[in-house]
Amino acid sequence: MADLDRNDLGKGSMNQYRGVLVPANGRVRIQLAGSNPHQEELKRIIDSGEAPLTTAMSRRSQQQEGADAEIEVRLFTGTRVSGPVGMVPRGLESVIDEALSRLDMKGESQRIPVEIVSKMGVLRVELLMGQTR
Repeated sequence: MADLDRNDLGKGSMNQYRGVLVPANGRVRIQLAGSNPHQEELKRIIDSGEAPLTTAMSRRSQQQEGADAEIEVRLFTGTRVSGPVGMVPRGLESVIDEALSRLDMKGESQRIPVEIVSKMGVLRVELLMGQTR
């Protein structure tokens, strides 16, 4: 992620999680990194008006984990899966894996709710991690 614009590095903190990486409250979010190149795709998703938006990704395989591969995020819009819209910020991959595992163990769909927000005229994708508690 070293080649990303400094305003496109994503945001999130391990301090917002308790115990076995459970979000501390319902307001915890992670802003994806690398969304700048995907502005057209994000605008198309917003213009389509499809909701609710959720992630369309799975847990990292052991091979990906060993290679420390980035987690690319696509969105499920209810009728289709989008192109890539960003990546999980470095260091927060385990939080995503744990959330997907927690949802699976509850018998729920392994999709994390998403909100697309505009910050300073640029679209950003925020994973609503607090809703996976």
